[in-house]
Amino acid sequence: MTYTSYDELLASGQELIVLDAQAVRTSIEIVEQLTPADLDRPTPCEGWTLRDLLEHNIAQHYGFAAASRGEGDIAVWKTKPLGADPIAEYRAAAVHVLTAFAESGVLERSFPVPEIMPDLVIPANLGISFHFVDYVVHSWDMAASLGVKLGFDEELLSAALLIAQAVPGGDMRTQPGASFAPIIEVTDGSTLDQILGLLGRSPDWKA
Repeated sequence: MTYTSYDELLASGQELIVLDAQAVRTSIEIVEQLTPADLDRPTPCEGWTLRDLLEHNIAQHYGFAAASRGEGDIAVWKTKPLGADPIAEYRAAAVHVLTAFAESGVLERSFPVPEIMPDLVIPANLGISFHFVDYVVHSWDMAASLGVKLGFDEELLSAALLIAQAVPGGDMRTQPGASFAPIIEVTDGSTLDQILGLLGRSPDWKA
């Protein structure tokens, strides 16, 4: 389905969960291609190696899963060092959040997201939209780091673009710990290129 606005996408409910699952499953496919030697590769996330990014992604999956259950413990969102099998560790975290989002009634819940703000609680569809666009972009981050192809269909990317367009820009992007770097202007790029630019990535980045 094609959505014409962010509000329409948020109202789609179950379709948003399906899109998120597609993005997360793609990220699993990318991670399954890495070798231990790849963990020190640079990524488009400034200052982060692929190891750093994997640790972040794993923590985010568990954090959003906890949020979907109404749990607001900031400790769940903290990164931990990778174990002996990063692929299995990432896959387990990804499956955990997919299972949490697939639970009956999840869209009627509120999501505490203490990582953004200590007492912030947001509607489920908004939280899932945040997770969805993160894993469109983080899938690209990991694919670019590894030098492998990324396959998202245009319907998914069009939905992710609506979310990226709604993310605030301005001075907040330059603050320490900002979720996204300042916007990079992209002209005549693909839908994915536009998403990347809006969220502070250069589509031309190479390891």
